[in-house]
Amino acid sequence: MVYETGNRTVDEAVGRVLDGERLDRTDGIALLAQPVDELAAGADLLRREFSDGTVDACSIVNAKAGSCAEDCGFCAQSAHFDTGIDTYGFLGPEAVLEAAERAEADGAQRFGIVVAEKGVSKENRPEEWAEIVEAIRLVRDETAVEVDASLGLLTEEEAEILADEGLNHYNHNIETSRRYFPEIVNTHTFDDRLKTLRRAKSVGMDLCAGVILGMGETPTDRVEAALELQAIGVSSLPVNILNPVEGTPLGDREHADISKTELIKTVAVYRFLHPRARVRLTGGREVNLAPDEQHLPFEAGADGLLTGDYLTTEGQDPADDIEIIERAGLEPNRSANEFDPEAVKQRHAEGTDTGGPDTAAGTATSNATDDD
Repeated sequence: MVYETGNRTVDEAVGRVLDGERLDRTDGIALLAQPVDELAAGADLLRREFSDGTVDACSIVNAKAGSCAEDCGFCAQSAHFDTGIDTYGFLGPEAVLEAAERAEADGAQRFGIVVAEKGVSKENRPEEWAEIVEAIRLVRDETAVEVDASLGLLTEEEAEILADEGLNHYNHNIETSRRYFPEIVNTHTFDDRLKTLRRAKSVGMDLCAGVILGMGETPTDRVEAALELQAIGVSSLPVNILNPVEGTPLGDREHADISKTELIKTVAVYRFLHPRARVRLTGGREVNLAPDEQHLPFEAGADGLLTGDYLTTEGQDPADDIEIIERAGLEPNRSANEFDPEAVKQRHAEGTDTGGPDTAAGTATSNATDDD
């Protein structure tokens, strides 16, 4: 295979990554300055070398929504902002399992249990903690998907318990760079997030940690965030694009503060900085990329996505996501869940319900109870 794009900066970076070298801040910034087509071609070469030619789909359920005490400026679930979302306590193990079964039928390989709060706290809310652990067990034992979770800050004991229960990945996004983080969050620190990631990794869990692009950060911030994750070592890097929610500090924007070209370049640079990770397109891709543009990041190094609904906003039909994957010349991953992509397309074309919450995986509003 010839590793040449015709761009000296890109080609030299490709060669260094193939030789096992870890690229740094200077490299990342230099790569961002290159023409998008040449940069995307170099990233695609690396994806082909290090990946398996598939796109891995994960799905989530918003297992406890709203009333979060944290003030993350992008988040509809913060109690600091009036966003009008439904709020509810933990859905319960059986409802989470139903959402996981829906995700399994839609081709997800991983299923994330997401709880909106600073930390689940085994000590302060033991009953809720016990239900979360039971939900993990049910998804682990009753489905083919790998079970992940996003439960906020963890103690060492909590991390050990989750690992012992077979939690595959722990999701805890850093959102942005260390420099820009205080512009977005004030109720906890960047180092708080890093500490939880290190605790999860120390007990054997793989890490799913990423960013939100378009919140006003600079291109250099985007590189710096990827380098923080590089230093920790993540196996999945979710790339969210801001979907402004009315009522939040960032809700007065019409769209994310990042262009299509900048987005594709950033995804490509993340592949250079994380050659072996799943670079995963997640929230906000549908509102920031037209349907006929969504395949482009997968031609620039991305090899993962989040399918179905998000936490408080609707996502995209899983059948449409399969079409996007195939348009990019790739195949859906079926390593954990051996589903039939054509059957998913047919079922969604016919509008056949597979059971479970109406919007699962994702917001799971049909099982929610309003706590307001």
